[in-house]
Amino acid sequence: MEERLITLLQQEFPICQRPFAKLAAQLETSEDKVLDIYKKFKDEGIIRQTSAIFDTKSLGYSSSLVAFKVEDIESSATFINTHPGVSHNYERDHDFNLWFTIAVAPDSKLGLEKTVEVLAKRSDAQEYIILPTKKMFKIKVQLDPRGMGKKKEKVEKKKKVSFDLTPLHYNLIKLLQEDIDAVHEPFAKVVEELGIDYDTLAQEAKRLQEGGYMRRFATILRHRKAGFSANAMVVWDVDEKKAEEIGEKVAAYKAVSHCYLRPTYPNWPYSLFSMVHGKSKEEVEEVVEEIAKEIKPRDYRYLYSTREFKKERIKYFSDAFYEWERRYGG
Repeated sequence: MEERLITLLQQEFPICQRPFAKLAAQLETSEDKVLDIYKKFKDEGIIRQTSAIFDTKSLGYSSSLVAFKVEDIESSATFINTHPGVSHNYERDHDFNLWFTIAVAPDSKLGLEKTVEVLAKRSDAQEYIILPTKKMFKIKVQLDPRGMGKKKEKVEKKKKVSFDLTPLHYNLIKLLQEDIDAVHEPFAKVVEELGIDYDTLAQEAKRLQEGGYMRRFATILRHRKAGFSANAMVVWDVDEKKAEEIGEKVAAYKAVSHCYLRPTYPNWPYSLFSMVHGKSKEEVEEVVEEIAKEIKPRDYRYLYSTREFKKERIKYFSDAFYEWERRYGG
């Protein structure tokens, strides 16, 4: 039952008055039993967070993956982590040794490139490359406790129902970003603060999903604690004319959680980026070799993370973005 619960939590956490009761019904057990298991996963550090996963671009933020070449990596990482739009920051085994993702607010006075310039100057980066997403093929962090290996899956492409966000939606976005408590009614604070009922909460959360603003409300695991001790950023040098076709093929592998097409530079020929997960380094490399046989790249390489400096959700529409720019933006 624990494996089934882990799978359900990663797929979609119910937004309703008694979500743990709804999960219990699916598992044919009691609400308290599900809560006990959930609390255990939290206490053991297997669950990192359960909250809304929003789409940065749909909310009007500009974002990118960035790679720095630095000498004093601890000092550089510490400063980069001060930016509220930095969600991931890792040391990787490459001359470009510090890799982070950053987002800047829709009304940022600096903008993305200038913000990266400020970060590079203050962290003494010798060299850097900005790698925004040109095309996203997949973003789906869903680890299967039974293993994923070379299995393939169909990547769903959802049609968006566009609409303008209202003040209620902005307030809902702020509240649904928070990690839920392991209690019978974890959304009680949301409905109380917004002065709405649970039906309205569920309806408007669904609208945010249909509009593409929210990808899903779900649980994110700590990979290593969940038994997936290995993951690698694998970058591929592929024929530009076939890049989109190749990206679709790579994204189909279940072990691949992220797959993007990004720009190249004279010192960086790799346009296709993928994150591959496994229960061991050998398992990861077995999947990558299988992918290489299928797509026949010109070249590819592994970028293993050697240290995690930051991994947390961005707090969208937070004053912290404006405070950072006032402090460091000149």
